[in-house]
Amino acid sequence: MIRILLPAHLRTLARVDGEVSLELEGELTVGAALDALEARLPALRGTIRDHVTLERRPFLRFFACEEDLSQQSPDAPLPEAVANGAEPLVILGAIAGG
Repeated sequence: MIRILLPAHLRTLARVDGEVSLELEGELTVGAALDALEARLPALRGTIRDHVTLERRPFLRFFACEEDLSQQSPDAPLPEAVANGAEPLVILGAIAGG
């Protein structure tokens, strides 16, 4: 089981409170986690990744174990602490402006 923390605006859209727990089959990657998240919460499809390219949306970042995973391949394995449920995968809305 992995845990995912969503930013407030996506929690509201998906109508969930707190973190989302997911059971994943096969390889534990960011891409697999996002596939499972979008399958469980269809309202999030297209909000975290582009519908067609599946690339991360510009103002969202992925963090785990105090490490920025945003630029890693979606096929890169999740850190062990995330894979075993000890730490969450955090999806964070970036702050922009001047």
